[in-house]
Amino acid sequence: MAFKHLFKATLNWTSKKEEPSLKIYSKTHQIKIEGKPVLDVSAAKAFKGDPALYNPEDLLLSSLVSCHMMSYLYVCSQNGIEVLEYSDNAEATLEVNPDGSGRFVEVRLYPKVTIVNSNQVQLALELHKKANQLCFIANSCNFPVLHKASCEVV
Repeated sequence: MAFKHLFKATLNWTSKKEEPSLKIYSKTHQIKIEGKPVLDVSAAKAFKGDPALYNPEDLLLSSLVSCHMMSYLYVCSQNGIEVLEYSDNAEATLEVNPDGSGRFVEVRLYPKVTIVNSNQVQLALELHKKANQLCFIANSCNFPVLHKASCEVV
């Protein structure tokens, strides 16, 4: 039986009085999730947003990286792998069409893990595939999430 969980977010945006025309609206807004700090968001700089703020593309990539790591740590714990460190320098490719529509076409994760047991390196690398199969966010995407993992032993 599948379990359902409901997540809620509130978005607030207000027009700035100094906006010169209706053709260019400010992209800056706030997202509120109960019990958490307010998240200030804008569009990416390429789309006339505030480059100092997070944008939806940043947040989508961050969600994938975070979810993959949590799924990976879960499958490692199930397989008796002691992970000491985990890092990733992920990349996402967004294609924008002439009509202004667009979509992510690919995300590449580069997870680097440090484990204790040198006999588990191959398994540790293989478990990224299982983690991807379990990842809630990756399972919700219509583009490939690729992995080029590395593993070190202390």
